[in-house]
Amino acid sequence: MLPYLDTDLLHRLLPFPQAISVLRNTLQDGQPAVTAPLRTAAEAPGGHVLIMPAADRSLFGVKIAGVAPDNPAKGLPRITGTYLLFDADTLQPVIAIDGPALTLLRTAALSALAVDLLAPRDMTRLLIFGTGPQAAAHLHALRAVRHLQSVAVSGRTLQQARAFAADHGINVAGPDDLLHADVVACCTSSTTPLFDGRHLSQHATVIAMGSHTPDARELDSHTLRDAQVVVEDVHTATREAADIADALTSGDITNPLPLHEIVTGRTPVQTDRRRVFRSVGMAWEDLVIAKAALTQWRSMPTCT
Repeated sequence: MLPYLDTDLLHRLLPFPQAISVLRNTLQDGQPAVTAPLRTAAEAPGGHVLIMPAADRSLFGVKIAGVAPDNPAKGLPRITGTYLLFDADTLQPVIAIDGPALTLLRTAALSALAVDLLAPRDMTRLLIFGTGPQAAAHLHALRAVRHLQSVAVSGRTLQQARAFAADHGINVAGPDDLLHADVVACCTSSTTPLFDGRHLSQHATVIAMGSHTPDARELDSHTLRDAQVVVEDVHTATREAADIADALTSGDITNPLPLHEIVTGRTPVQTDRRRVFRSVGMAWEDLVIAKAALTQWRSMPTCT
């Protein structure tokens, strides 16, 4: 049978600190040396299916992920799917990985890497928008890069926020949390801006990762205007992130930076203004995290 890495095994093989290091090391040399065609979407009765392939010299990987907006109301996960790794030369399947688990791991790890690069070392106050799996993953990932003394959550409903806060030992967001937050993590599926950026602190670092379609945005123009804006890839962000595309069209931003320029130090972090990292999720991230997990799995004594 094809080996399978479920959620628990994946996180044992590659905890957040290691996943963050894998992404950092991949970006140290600049743009990742991975071939990745554009993300393909196919409509389905319950939502849509994303197909995300990527390859390097040794492995070919493809994630087939379902996005079913009505699933949470049925007690089912919104994101479904599987990731398959193949040998690049023989195209023999090597291993299968839980798709949602891989997505949570690489997305939150990338956000944590961005925070580690963009936010001051002494930041202590985090505000999370969202109460789903990505919000939980981001909380754990950000705790791997910063010592958080104050964490608050804002949810679609007060009931959801209270339940999430109780589960994770944090606070429900109050009216002043946005103003005082050092880092704001947007982890929702919202198609409209989550907050008025005029209420943000000018020193804040903002992370947004919840959408990948050109008609959905988590951030408003006030959040992006005059900020240092960082993305995974400029062309991809312009195509898939409405926040970035709209801000470029309106002139609110002019030069979003690819993350590798910050990782390599080619472009310095501008600490005198707000920093924003807007990600959409890219196939190279799945591949490098899956490849690192495979390496760890092969080193296990019981690996067959």
